[in-house]
Amino acid sequence: MKEILYLEVPITDMAAVRSWLQTEFDPGDWEKLLTPDGCRLKISSKYTVNGAKITENLPKEFSIFVWSVQRTTYLKVFRWAEQPLPQEKEVLQRLTRQIRQRFPHHYPEPPAIDLSQQSIFTALAPYYPLTVKYFQKMPNGEYDLTRAYWWEQRWREGVRNPQEPRQVVFSRVEGSGSTTLTNQRQEAGGRRQELVSSPSSPTYDLIYIGGALGAIHAAMMAKLGYKVLLVERLPFGRMNREWNISRDELQTLLNLGLVTAAELETVIAREYKDGFNKFFDGNNPVKLRSPILHTPTVLNIALDSEKWLQMCGQKLLSAGGEIWDETEFIRADVDDAQVVVTVKYLPTQQEKQVSGRLLVDAMGTASPIAWQLNGGRAFDSVCPTVGAVVDGGFEPGVWDSQYGDVLYSHGDISRGRQLIWELFPGAGEELTIYLFHYHEVNAQNPGSLLEMYEDFFTILPEYRRCDMDKLVWKKPTFGYIPGHFSVSSSDRTVAFDRLIAIGDAASLQSPLVFTGFGSLVRNLERLTTLLDVALKHDLLKFHHLNLIRAYQSNVSITWLFSKGMMVPTGKFLPPQRINCMLNTFFGLLADEPPEVADNFIKDRCDWLTFNRLALKAARKNPALVWWIWELAGPKDFIRWVGNYLNFGRHALVNALLSAWFPHLLVKIKPWLETHNPALWLRLLAINYAITTGRPRSRQQFTELNSDTGVIRQLTVDS
Repeated sequence: MKEILYLEVPITDMAAVRSWLQTEFDPGDWEKLLTPDGCRLKISSKYTVNGAKITENLPKEFSIFVWSVQRTTYLKVFRWAEQPLPQEKEVLQRLTRQIRQRFPHHYPEPPAIDLSQQSIFTALAPYYPLTVKYFQKMPNGEYDLTRAYWWEQRWREGVRNPQEPRQVVFSRVEGSGSTTLTNQRQEAGGRRQELVSSPSSPTYDLIYIGGALGAIHAAMMAKLGYKVLLVERLPFGRMNREWNISRDELQTLLNLGLVTAAELETVIAREYKDGFNKFFDGNNPVKLRSPILHTPTVLNIALDSEKWLQMCGQKLLSAGGEIWDETEFIRADVDDAQVVVTVKYLPTQQEKQVSGRLLVDAMGTASPIAWQLNGGRAFDSVCPTVGAVVDGGFEPGVWDSQYGDVLYSHGDISRGRQLIWELFPGAGEELTIYLFHYHEVNAQNPGSLLEMYEDFFTILPEYRRCDMDKLVWKKPTFGYIPGHFSVSSSDRTVAFDRLIAIGDAASLQSPLVFTGFGSLVRNLERLTTLLDVALKHDLLKFHHLNLIRAYQSNVSITWLFSKGMMVPTGKFLPPQRINCMLNTFFGLLADEPPEVADNFIKDRCDWLTFNRLALKAARKNPALVWWIWELAGPKDFIRWVGNYLNFGRHALVNALLSAWFPHLLVKIKPWLETHNPALWLRLLAINYAITTGRPRSRQQFTELNSDTGVIRQLTVDS
């Protein structure tokens, strides 16, 4: 018996596919015999007489059957013969063509609802019954489901109108009362919105919009003596995600003095022993199956995110800062002296204005500022992510809370997506579980949180054995994690005059496992020091602020990996294709010394290691390059070649400068910063570019010298 066809049918209703196969599928001259799970196709007698040479003592027929997993239907065809049967290719082509015509890709839209007439639960129950059922079991489920619906609608609006982003940043033309949109890439007209008179001088040094990642950076800048205002749309401290990181990365927070070691320990909910990376390989060729990749020091620290944010908030307040929560950003007006921000206090719907020297956009993926600054190319990819924090309810033995799943799949491509799980132990019996997929930004198919949630609540028992009704649901976790395919350090706009973006709004993080939180923490010294220099010397124009970014050439090179995990909208791939690709590469990492995988996943892979691993992958799986070409297409593949060349150029510059350039900066700082602060800022940004993302074979930490503004590398034994 030999498998000759394997298809994904992008529909949740397996019975409909089976019924179609048994009643509507036309096999031509072959005789159809029905079976419980599909049918058999028996070879016509005209192919077994008059010279046909079929010598095996086996039934001369095909077996076709369907099954369901991950809310998706799959179909396989097996041949009861070693050699191809007559007209076999034509039959398989006929089956594939007919089933694709009958069951094409379908991308459901959330319904339009009116919450003034009904609750979110009543409105969504006919469409997402399990999502409504289990959100009702969560303490703030109605609020959180409304938030998820709002986030998806806002994301869809931004994806579908990329050339007409909502106008929120305006530049005041000196000497006139007019307000026009100024965009670093393009100018677009818009109706003038009159403002009440603004304050004559800035009230704050920094105004942060967004209280998650913004709270961390705001607390750090307030600690340096700046007057800071933090504006947050939600009640401060509420989070739709949990945060995981590693201990060596947390060292950054200690080096900068943001928290003490004792304070940090109070927000660590769990430190587990090992993290697993494994992708389903049941349908992979034997050579493309891989062992588990163990990563004991990747994302193995679970933070109590709400407690951590509250601590950052207290640090901010104690340093003289302010927090305005339940307050929504409306617009920003920039002139030569200040930025005037209009916000709305949501409980009363009252608008008010506040002024500052600099506005920091930390609003994440839904940021209207990010969409405006980058026009039609705000993001190239996204990970729609859903999940929940579960506080017990699993049977003993289902999961050991000393271990985590960093990346895991339990099936092949599902309705045009390769679903991937993450599982991180938290405090006590808590488990934080995520389900996500890598996804191209596409107007026809923006990516749905609500569809993903219906998947999550349906297939969680397939992933980890459980009785869903016995689980204790603490809170949901969801969001859109963006990715930008940078070719160089300057092809994404993260700044405007008196405005800068950080975190997910900047979208410069790793496209593999880290979100904006990991990127922000790893680059906190860099962002803090450079911004401090800019503020001290009033270097707040676009060309100065655009130097302050968390870009790494060794991170930008990896976007092709995430591209290889996306199913292009409307396209069908062999269902096992993405798992084959993932197992190829993660199998190589499993064979390497532990520090190689640790450096790669933590964005510290150097040029030589990257090339060595790429060549090994090509030898192990020669089809890999063609597969990536199929997924990426010629335009993106050529674009990636530009990344690769830039990576090589950066590696050469790094090799030439790293031994002496940081030491030179220490010597010239007193004179150069005084006489030419703009050049000092640029050179300091170059220094960070060559020191950030270095591979570590031993534990290597960084320390900020507050007198010189230069990073000093500290290396200690692990």
